[in-house]
Amino acid sequence: MASVSSAVALDYRARYRALRDTKLAQTQEKQRVVGSMDHDDWGMILPPKDRREIVEAISPSGMPITDVLLKGFEIQPNHPSGGFFGPKAVGENFQALMEAHPVYIDPLGSLAGGYMVNYSSYRKVSHPPEMDLGDLPERIERYKLAAPLFGQQHFCQDMAIGLELGFGGLLAKVRTYRQQHGPDKADFYDGLEAVLLGLQNWIGRTAEAAQDMAETEDSPQLRQNLTEMAEMNAWLVEQPPRTFREACQWILWYLIMARMYNGSGSGGRLDVLLTPYYERDVAAGLLTDEEAEFHVANILLRDTTYLQLGGPDETGRDVTNRVSYIILEAAHKMGIPNNVGVSVGENVDPGLLRRGVEIQFEDKAGTPKFLGIANIVEGFIRNGFDIELARQRAYAGCHWFALPGREYCLNDCAKVNLAIVFEVAFQELMADSDVEPSVAALWERFSAHLQAAVDTMADVYDFHVRHKHEVFPELALDLCSYGPIERGLDASAHGVDFYNFGLDAAALATVADSFAALEQRIEQEGRLTWDKVAALLDANWGGPEGERARMMMHSIPRFGSGGSQADAWAVQVTRRFIEAVKARPTPDGHNMIPGHFSWANTIPMGKQTGATPNGRRAGEPISHGANPDPGFRRDGAPSAMAQAIASVQCGWGNSSPMQLELEPGLARDEGGLESVYHLLKTHIDLGGTQINLNVMDADKVLEAHKDPSKYPDLVVRVTGFSAYFASLSPEFRQIVVDRIIRES
Repeated sequence: MASVSSAVALDYRARYRALRDTKLAQTQEKQRVVGSMDHDDWGMILPPKDRREIVEAISPSGMPITDVLLKGFEIQPNHPSGGFFGPKAVGENFQALMEAHPVYIDPLGSLAGGYMVNYSSYRKVSHPPEMDLGDLPERIERYKLAAPLFGQQHFCQDMAIGLELGFGGLLAKVRTYRQQHGPDKADFYDGLEAVLLGLQNWIGRTAEAAQDMAETEDSPQLRQNLTEMAEMNAWLVEQPPRTFREACQWILWYLIMARMYNGSGSGGRLDVLLTPYYERDVAAGLLTDEEAEFHVANILLRDTTYLQLGGPDETGRDVTNRVSYIILEAAHKMGIPNNVGVSVGENVDPGLLRRGVEIQFEDKAGTPKFLGIANIVEGFIRNGFDIELARQRAYAGCHWFALPGREYCLNDCAKVNLAIVFEVAFQELMADSDVEPSVAALWERFSAHLQAAVDTMADVYDFHVRHKHEVFPELALDLCSYGPIERGLDASAHGVDFYNFGLDAAALATVADSFAALEQRIEQEGRLTWDKVAALLDANWGGPEGERARMMMHSIPRFGSGGSQADAWAVQVTRRFIEAVKARPTPDGHNMIPGHFSWANTIPMGKQTGATPNGRRAGEPISHGANPDPGFRRDGAPSAMAQAIASVQCGWGNSSPMQLELEPGLARDEGGLESVYHLLKTHIDLGGTQINLNVMDADKVLEAHKDPSKYPDLVVRVTGFSAYFASLSPEFRQIVVDRIIRES
């Protein structure tokens, strides 16, 4: 934490700078201790050295990781395996962790609190070993599916519930419904109550620490700030927030609690949540826009929550207002990784998009992102929902949307690697001596295996709903959802009203280009044979002819080039994926919604995938989301990419984002910013659902890739999330470099 002379009066610019410097120093310490972090930056602070325990562990995906635990804190298992399962054990262990958690206060900030460990790091046993998973593990393994057995969060709470009641009111609500439901639901209410009691303890200790710091602080300005933080947090232990600053502090406590519980980062419509407090305080002369920006910036400093600005309310009226711009400017002034999404559409204030483009070129930090709200609403309606409900869906994750507090969806958790489905189909075809290989025969098998992969995911989702609450319930998000407390049911177990499970396809360009390469080089030109291609794939494009043949297959007109066979294949594969997902609900009757997204899985999915006919070598990353592969056109052609990705939108209420890289020099060209504005708007008008934009200097990125220490504060939008470039692993940095260098 920064220290200042008592004679120095700090303005907001100085405070932003000091907080940003502290954040960077904390991030660099994490880089030294934890290593690479190929995920959201988050806001985790390492515990003090005397409270810190470093352990080596294995991630759920099987990768070695470094975990940071709280020294001296021990989980109390309730199972012979050493695991802790069920709402009571999960809630009470989390309560104990919060009660042991160190206090964090930066006297230069306006909000207190920060989290230092991940509760999931203590989950060494994912589920009771005796639990019968049936044939799901074998089916998942066949297609190397990213399957959310016991997946967590990835739906959106509605913090309006907690803002109205406060933590004390939520606790009273839990106790009221406990009495109504009786002993059968006791464990669930025990878990909810434990979470709230632990959080209240954490907040109360923070208030006391702030008061202690105020009493020894020499600077009158900081002493006053600490006193205000102490009084505010003492109030929020029990009571709901009364002011804009208190609302920001309440939201921050909820966000860091939920993040520490299971990684949740959903923020939803922050401008809507904060508007009543802003309007009251401004009318009363208690708040300036500069103060409001600083309070919001302090939320973003401590958690990179996913949030939406603007867009329609249930009547169709655009909610964009002064608070929307305040949040956008707060993200701009803080200048660290964040995940602010700006709504774009015919009925949305166009000023949000324009200001968002300006900030992209001013900051060169990959923020904000841009959301095709009308297209999301239109797609969601196709699932049978009315337009008033569909308009309430909010951006809340890397690429996804959800009804705040009312919908359980596990978006971004389930991925079908189309390249593995293709690989299984190709190998099966070549092993069948009774069938003459052809693209048509390959498509028939690919289509059948794709349906089998989707059906496996449907069974995974049903199993999840039946058993998730028995293992690790969604207690943190249950508190601000409609139904779980009232019904005594976890959100994962029919505690909320709507179940729409997201299912994403990955490796679209890899597969579309592979089909097109086989069609062109074998069936149309006769330059290769099926047996020859199969042998080259088995040899990973090795041997005397390997590289020449690989480049031949790689150099066809690829997806994104415009009007090519590969473009047609991308549309055909997308349509078949949609058909497979929407053919029927899951066996238990749950709806599934298709989309395109790979998140950071391009690397691990690629490592599982053999060589492919598009010229990709075994183990190399698969293509990113709905994007064409880097270098799909020599001219880069952002407009071609915009049209290509618009053509493969799934259209059912989830997004297929466009990842776009632009050179900062565009801003110097006459009409440059205006051309970017129209490019983004055109993609949305064509049906686009989300745009993740990087404005990056290629030379700077190359230098940073060689030596990340030269640019420790360089921020990039990796995919749906943004992060410090230096925090990424070398191979993940390479993916970003390839995109930026070849597409900018």
